[in-house]
Amino acid sequence: MHSTLLISRELPTLQYTSTPERFDETWSAPLATLLGLGRAAGADFIEFFLERVNYISCLAEDDIISSIAPRLSRGAGVRVFRGKADCYVSTNDLSFSGLKSALEKGLSILGLQLPSENAYIPEINLEPLRDYATLKEKDAWLSKCSSMREMGEVLLDANSQLKLKASHVQSRRAVYFRDWQEVLVVSSDGTNARDIRLTQSVGYNLLCADGAHRSSIAKRVGDTSDPGFLRSWDYESNAEEVAIAAGQMLYADYVESGTYPIIMANQFGGVIFHEACGHLLETTQIERNTSPFADKKGEKIAHENLTAWDEGLSSTAFGTIDMDDEGMPAQRTLLIEKGILKNFIADRAGSLHTGHPRTGSGRRQSYAFAAASRMRNTYIAPGDYTNEDLFASIDKGIYCKKMGGGSVGATGQFNFGVDEAYLIENGKITKPLKGATLIGEAKEIMNKISMSSNDLALAAGFCGSISGSIYVTVGQPHIKVDSITVGGR
Repeated sequence: MHSTLLISRELPTLQYTSTPERFDETWSAPLATLLGLGRAAGADFIEFFLERVNYISCLAEDDIISSIAPRLSRGAGVRVFRGKADCYVSTNDLSFSGLKSALEKGLSILGLQLPSENAYIPEINLEPLRDYATLKEKDAWLSKCSSMREMGEVLLDANSQLKLKASHVQSRRAVYFRDWQEVLVVSSDGTNARDIRLTQSVGYNLLCADGAHRSSIAKRVGDTSDPGFLRSWDYESNAEEVAIAAGQMLYADYVESGTYPIIMANQFGGVIFHEACGHLLETTQIERNTSPFADKKGEKIAHENLTAWDEGLSSTAFGTIDMDDEGMPAQRTLLIEKGILKNFIADRAGSLHTGHPRTGSGRRQSYAFAAASRMRNTYIAPGDYTNEDLFASIDKGIYCKKMGGGSVGATGQFNFGVDEAYLIENGKITKPLKGATLIGEAKEIMNKISMSSNDLALAAGFCGSISGSIYVTVGQPHIKVDSITVGGR
């Protein structure tokens, strides 16, 4: 680390040798110098985010591998704060001069200039490198992942299972991706942290057709931290599940529009809470004044049955992280407790603008994006009821077993398709239904989730927002919604 007597005019003479294939301790000195330079220019806070990515996806369609798509990238982003204003500049030039140029652009956007040649550059005392990758033996992960040949073999074997188990098949798709990412976060508050993330997902999409009858069912599973994930995929049982669901939906009757009590299944059923409520608790929404919950902390916003969490700690879950993209260690955040709003989801900028404490939720798709408040593993907690209790409470309603796609408005209005649904009569499932769409508003639906079962399960998901597309977990136990508008025929 350079002394506090470093003068601006000495910068061109400095020589740094940073390890190009790894973000190790050799990056601390040049980044600390640049942080000091930014502080000398008048910035209140500066953060560097460095990233290396090794990504590959593989697609099997019917009995051929139709696509293999690798991607390698490397780059950095610098965020500069002055008061409550901030800006973000990214670059793929990780040399000292390249990072210095990005910093200079960020400073100029906020009306700041590099100090004069005779200005002293303050020393930024970084913490010793907090290296989650080395601590948790992640450096060898990439070499232990499946090869391209193995990817293709597994996906073709998986697709052959669909062919055996399903009837009236129009198309079979199996898709896998592996996303390996190394990150380094260094900032002027002393943060100096490195991590490696390994995110993998594999799944099916089955389309069946018989004359005018159609059905489409998908199944996806995801993992973080297991290089052998693809090898352990139980594609035979997944194929059977998808084939049975597609067969049930192929000849199902269309649902009749109306207002019904519904039961939503666990796992991906949690997508509605994620979309209709979770996003409204992010400080990006609070800053824009588009959340109906902005001033409701400490007040009742949901049924007293409902407790919800957002956290980054669940083992292997899709949104699990050891640190966020601002270098803050992962933690558990209680969002709602027995219907009472307890906390919001906050990144650094969101905390600065709203006053809500940071929650380790600053996340981004890549170095091309500034971090923003984003969900991690978000789910409704298990309750005190059994599934039998939930079904027994309904005379006529709908069981939403598998959710599909949908849309959510800025203030929580939503509509979601249901890929697999069944009619409930006198507490029993009687027949399959298709064409159902759930329509509602977050601040209303949260008060109608009156029963939660005890079978919490999580599912892998993808979330798009202001800082790009990221990996998240949605989840819940089986829940009962007392009434909701169901669109159909």
